[in-house]
Amino acid sequence: MKCPKCSIDDDKVLDSRSARDGAAIRRRRECLSCGHRFTTYEEIDRDEVLVVKSDGSRQPFDRMKVDKAIRHACGKRPVSDAQIRTMIDNVVAGLDGEEVKSADIAERVMDELHRVDEVAYIRFASVYRRFTDVAQFLSAITEIVRK
Repeated sequence: MKCPKCSIDDDKVLDSRSARDGAAIRRRRECLSCGHRFTTYEEIDRDEVLVVKSDGSRQPFDRMKVDKAIRHACGKRPVSDAQIRTMIDNVVAGLDGEEVKSADIAERVMDELHRVDEVAYIRFASVYRRFTDVAQFLSAITEIVRK
């Protein structure tokens, strides 16, 4: 693992423990060159899952895309990093089979966001569902209020 400070690929593991309810391993490391300490996470690689896009194309599942979408929706909202990681873990854990439709992943993301922060949910839904006018926003907000 390259040190984020000096980029030397020589470190030692100081501590390892289970993280994210057993879905990952957290490792505390120390660079043997500069002494900088940093944390890494090891998790199961979900590359075997293919995402079927709306145009029919397929691409390997990328956890970082889910991470980026959720973090973008939660920007400047009172959502902790731990809550975001939990949402991402829940979305990834729900992936079944070798192929998953991108729409199914988006619905899972919206379910997680709706549970944690309704404003983040509206932000994500407005992009995913391609809201074009205020009436669509009002409809989505009315739907949330009714629940």
